[in-house]
Order: sequence, then structure tokens, then C-alpha cells
Amino acid sequence: MIQNYSDLTRLEMEQVNKDETIVLIPLGALEQHGNQAPLGTDDIIAEAMTDYIRRELEVENSDFPMLIFPVIPVGLSTEHRNFCGSITFKPDTYYHMLYDISTSLVRHGFKKLAFLVCHGGNAPIVQVLSRELRSEFGISPFILSSGAFSHPDVTATISEGNIWDFHGGEMETSMVMAVDPSLVKSETSEAGIPTAFKDNQALKPYGNVSIGWVSEDWKTEDGKPIGIGGDPSGATAEKGRIILETSAKVLVPGLKEIRAWKG
Repeated sequence: MIQNYSDLTRLEMEQVNKDETIVLIPLGALEQHGNQAPLGTDDIIAEAMTDYIRRELEVENSDFPMLIFPVIPVGLSTEHRNFCGSITFKPDTYYHMLYDISTSLVRHGFKKLAFLVCHGGNAPIVQVLSRELRSEFGISPFILSSGAFSHPDVTATISEGNIWDFHGGEMETSMVMAVDPSLVKSETSEAGIPTAFKDNQALKPYGNVSIGWVSEDWKTEDGKPIGIGGDPSGATAEKGRIILETSAKVLVPGLKEIRAWKG
């Protein structure tokens, strides 16, 4: 049965099968997403993703053993800290915060932790953490990515010519609109161009990055730092629904494998 971790009483939690139950921990961030999308974009997406995942799993199995942990609302957002409103932990602070949450869960007997990464900047810390947890406690920590951004059904939603869609771009803005369109201020949106990368064929500003980037690397055509990738003006709620639904469907087989994992 899929439940919200924080909704259970102590007595109900004591009765949970800790060997079989997955604790899904959504990792968000509080950072700028351009002029048009809210600071809490990653948290909104994280919350929505858990809802879509729950729906997809319950279609097949209403008894799927999973607890959904509250979204961790702040992450490692060093690259955005010079933009007003962005909040970040230092790497060691973020690591120790997640480590303490994880060790509390281990103390209560949980064996399967699944970190749902909803902000790419969180991933390196979680990768180190998962290795340490497995080594230290012998548990099975897993890392899931919240957005199937390379899936053909998702890439098909991107407007023609919007070749740099990335942080705060059309896809993320659409995902927020699918949850609450009133949170997006489309009239103030501007496109972001990766000025530090776009003419260098050896470097990629997204995916497996070969050089550290900061949000000031993405600028408007007139050179003003904008901190987003691509043109978000084509975002729609329907595109966001497709992205969220597709991403959840992609994650379901992985969650089934985690359930079957015997370590």
C-alpha cells in the first residue's frame, strides 16, 4: 500500500514491513527558474511526480509497499546562488542532512531507500551518500531521476527551434503549469542562451557536463544573465502533463525492480 510517510502514526509505522517497503525520498530545491517560473519549481515537480508515480503503480498493484517521504525542499544549488531568492546548502551540509535522515530510517529497520532527484545539482551528493550507506549499513539505497527528458514523447513537446531547453526552460515551466498555471508568469519570460558553451563543440551544457557551470553562463540575447536554458514561452499545461506522466511511467519498472531486490 502506498502511503505518505508523515500520515502514519507511530503504531502504524511499527507495523510496516521494513524489509519490503520502499521509502521514496523526493529531493527538491529552492532556486531561481527565470523570470516566469516560481522559486519552488523543483519542489512542485517533486510533489507532482510522487502523485503521478502513485497513480501509475496503483493501476497495477494497489498493495505496492511504498512510503512517500516529505519533499526535501532545499538542495545543493550553488550554481544559482547569485540570483535573488535562491537558497543552497553547502555540499557537506547537504550530505550530512541526508545522511542523518537515512540513518534514522535505517535505525527503524528500513532497508530500501529510493532518492528521487528532482534537481540535477543534488545528484553528485546523493551518489556519494548512497555508496556510503550501502558500505556502512548494508542497505540498498537507489537513485531515481524525476524527468525522462530524453524520452521521445517528452522531446516531442519541445517547440521547434528551442534547441537549448534546460533548467527553467519550456519543459520545467510546462510541468509547473500542469500543477498550477497561475504560478507561471508567461508575460515576463525571456529565453536563455548558453553563451559560455554554445560555440564550443567539445562541451555540453547539460547531461554529462564536462565543465562546471553557473547560472550566469545563460544569458538573454542582449547579454543579460537570465539563468535559464531555452525559450519557455511555448510552455503549456498539456505539455507538462505529458512530461510528468511519461516520466512516472519510465520510473515504474525501476521501482518494481527495487521491490524485488534482495540485496
